[in-house]
Amino acid sequence: MSTRNASVERNTKETRIAVQLNLDGSGQAKLDTGLPFFEHMLDQVARHGRLDLDLHAKGDLEIDAHHTVEDVGITLGQAFAQAVGDKVGIYRYGYAYVPLDEALSRVVIDFSGRPGLEFRVQFPRARVGDFDVDLIHEFFQGFVNHANVTLHVDNLSGSNSHHIAETVFKAFGRALRIAVTDDPRMQGEIPSTKGSL
Repeated sequence: MSTRNASVERNTKETRIAVQLNLDGSGQAKLDTGLPFFEHMLDQVARHGRLDLDLHAKGDLEIDAHHTVEDVGITLGQAFAQAVGDKVGIYRYGYAYVPLDEALSRVVIDFSGRPGLEFRVQFPRARVGDFDVDLIHEFFQGFVNHANVTLHVDNLSGSNSHHIAETVFKAFGRALRIAVTDDPRMQGEIPSTKGSL
């Protein structure tokens, strides 16, 4: 693989975001977004993805969290695109089912080079604490568009919005972990019959 680390900054009139990513980490996360529940979810991605993530975001939270959450998704997507590089030797596909009490979610990812999101998650409540759960879709849309991945997110059961969100983010982390892992049987090949991704 050409690289397994990435460092990306995104500065706009609405947000300032810096991400450092190591795909071969130990699940450590340093997070500062001003959004505690969102940080809790990103921590799940790092821990279950076994990646190291250093992410700092300052956004216009006095308006609402939309710009911050979406732009974190964009910047993290750019970091993943940079870290996987030409995708030589990776598994490319990853999936995971994760339960938490009554909730169960499935996430499937393909580092296809084509952005596509299918997000089928219904939350019983509009908010978890102060966090607007509609923004979870915005995070994944931003990620998909800039990581150039195909992502399917399905909540299969659940009645607690916190549990549903947590199963989604844990499954996302585990699916990422599988997809970016080095496949020893590929021996330097790009995992596509087209020869490029």
